[in-house]
Amino acid sequence: MPPAPTSSAPVRLSQRWQWGSKQPISFLIEQAVQNVGVISLAAGLVDQQSLPVSETRSAAAALLADETLARAALQYGTTQGSERLRKHLLLHLSQLEGCPVDRLGIDAEQLVLTTGSQQLLSLVGEVLLDPGDIVLAAAPTYFAFLGTLNGLGARTIPIAADDDGMQPAALEAELTRLDRAGELSRVKLIYVVSYYENPSGVSLSADRCRVLVELARHWSKKQRIFILEDTAYRELRYDGPELPSVWSFDAARSSVILAQTFSKSFSPGLRVGFGVVPNELIAPICDRKGNEDFGSANLNQHLLATVFEHGLYKGHTELLRQTYRGKRDAMLAAADRYFSEIAGVTWVHPHGGLYVWMSLPPAIDTSFDGPLFRQATQVEKVMYVPGDVCYAGPVEGRPRHQMRLSFGTQTGAGIDEGMRRLAQGVRAVSGAEKTRFT
Repeated sequence: MPPAPTSSAPVRLSQRWQWGSKQPISFLIEQAVQNVGVISLAAGLVDQQSLPVSETRSAAAALLADETLARAALQYGTTQGSERLRKHLLLHLSQLEGCPVDRLGIDAEQLVLTTGSQQLLSLVGEVLLDPGDIVLAAAPTYFAFLGTLNGLGARTIPIAADDDGMQPAALEAELTRLDRAGELSRVKLIYVVSYYENPSGVSLSADRCRVLVELARHWSKKQRIFILEDTAYRELRYDGPELPSVWSFDAARSSVILAQTFSKSFSPGLRVGFGVVPNELIAPICDRKGNEDFGSANLNQHLLATVFEHGLYKGHTELLRQTYRGKRDAMLAAADRYFSEIAGVTWVHPHGGLYVWMSLPPAIDTSFDGPLFRQATQVEKVMYVPGDVCYAGPVEGRPRHQMRLSFGTQTGAGIDEGMRRLAQGVRAVSGAEKTRFT
C-alpha cells in the first residue's frame, strides 16, 4: 500500500515556542554527543556513585509492605501534593530555618509539591507574567530559568552582583529608573539563587537578604513585587558561614516565594520539589498546575515521605556533602595547579554547591561561537558552560570571558584531567590572540 501523501502546508508553531527556542542546554547536549571522549565540566548533574540506592530500596520496600499506604501511593494524588509529605516538609523546613514548626508562620496548606523546583519556577512565571512584564535577576544567574522567562515573553533585566550576591544599590537604582520611565507597573518578580548560586557559587549575605525584602515591599506601589528565592543548593554547604534564607526576613510571609528541590540533596530521579507560597498565590499556582498534570508523581512523594519517616535522609545528605566537598577541593586545587600561571585568570572559591565560576582575560571569548569553545571541545576534548548564557539582557552587552565549571559528575581524576585540558586550551587560544595583535 503506498504511503499516504503528506501535507505541504507549513507548520505554524506558537510565539511562545519561538521566544523560548534554541536554549543553551540543547546545544551542550549536542556537543557532548558529537565530541566523543570529551570530559564534561559542563553537566550540572549529580554524582552517579552517591545516588541513594540502598535508602530508596529500603523506603520502597517499607512503603509497598503497607498495603494501605501502597494503594494510596499508587492512586492519583492531589494537585497540591501529598499531605503526608507536606507535613514532613514543614518539619524539614523548620530544621533548615532553625526554629520550631509553630514559629514558621505557615502551615502545610502553603506548601505546593512540584516536579522538581524547575516546575515551580515555571508555574510562578506563568501565573505572574504577561508578555513584556519585567523580572530583575542577578548577573549572572541560572540560565535554564532565563530560558523559561524568554518563553513567557518576559523582559529580564540583569542586576549587578558581587561576592555577596545581588547588589541592593544596583537593584534600587534599576527600580528607580523603571519608575521614572513609567515601567514600574510591569515589574513582577525579583529572582535570586540565594545559596551557592548556579553559576557563580556565591551566596546572598544576611544583610542583603534583609534589604532585598525591604526593597521589594517599598517598591510594591502599583502591584506586589515578589521575590522568587531559589534554594536548590542550600543543603550542599561544605564550609563557610551558615546563612539565613531571604524567606526568613519576610515576617508577613507575603513577599517571598521559596523554591526548594530534593534533586541535589537526595535524588533527581524522584523529581520532587516544593514551594512555600504566599496565600494569594496558592490557588493560582494550583489552578495552573492542575491544567498541566493534576499533580506531580504521587508514588514519588509517598516514597520520599517514607524516607523521612525511616530516618534515611540526613545520613545521605551528609554523605553528599563529604563527596562534593572533596570534588570542590579537587577542582580548586586543579585551578591552582593549571591556571595560576596564566595572567588575568581568576575564580570563585565557593562554600557549597556544584560549580566554580572562572573569569579569563576579556580578550578571550568563551562563548559557543568563540575560539576557546571550539579549541576546548574539538581539540582538548573538554567542555564547559560559556558564561554569557548566564546573563539576561541583550546578547551584545553580556560579558564573554567567563565559564561555569561543574565538579558534580566527574571523579577527582576526571576533574584534574579536565582542568588540565582546559588550561591547555586557554593557553593555546591566548597565544593565538597575542600573535594576532602583534
